[in-house]
Amino acid sequence: MPIVTVQQGPRDVEAKRELVRRITDAFVDSYQIPAETVSVWIHEVPKRTAGARRASSPPTVGT
Repeated sequence: MPIVTVQQGPRDVEAKRELVRRITDAFVDSYQIPAETVSVWIHEVPKRTAGARRASSPPTVGT
């Protein structure tokens, strides 16, 4: 049973449904398995600003 995890920024419901349909179809076509055996998990993460990314990045070692 394939399990696919997608990490992305927020999207509308219709876009997510289309993504899940296409991912499922890819597994069905490639592996010749029933669509019901494919699980797709979408983990939405909020957008971060450039400053927030810098603040959360690990410090660099001086050269």
